[in-house]
Amino acid sequence: MSPKPMARPGGRSARVQASVHAAVRELEAERGRAALTVPLVAARAGVTPSTIYRRWGDLQELLSDVAVERLRPDTEPADRGGLRADLTAWAEQFLDEMSSTAGRAYIRDALLGDPDGGNAGQCSAYAAAQVDLVLARAHERGEDGAPAREAIMDHVVAPIMYRILFRPEGLSATYARELVEQTLAGLPG
Repeated sequence: MSPKPMARPGGRSARVQASVHAAVRELEAERGRAALTVPLVAARAGVTPSTIYRRWGDLQELLSDVAVERLRPDTEPADRGGLRADLTAWAEQFLDEMSSTAGRAYIRDALLGDPDGGNAGQCSAYAAAQVDLVLARAHERGEDGAPAREAIMDHVVAPIMYRILFRPEGLSATYARELVEQTLAGLPG
């Protein structure tokens, strides 16, 4: 199965997506998640329910799409002057944001309404893009021996996500730092 195209739509499609996403966020804040229905969201967004069903299929897929958008990073990773510091700061922030109550809810929503795996792939792509920025900075500074993106995804991001989803107790910045240290220590040197 191929992932859903995740390029941002333009024109009317972009306006519909923006108004429907805004309606979901507003109604969820006002009434709670359990009260959300497609007709309620459609009325708030100024579209017909058929527009939502045609574009998203059902409420869970809509909530999944909104969650993916909410999981998109707002800023670039901090530049702390070196690979170790940059990667550690990023991993700590990633863990903090994803393990928050809202972050866990967005992760669950993103995965629940994801029949073809496209949303999970997009969330992974967000993390990979952030890691790529950290690695590009290290390369620009002439830091040799930086790990490959896949090593960071497999040894930092994946364990964090596993723990958030299945074993959230004891998650801390220390855990994120330990993962980064173990990943960097595993490099040939």
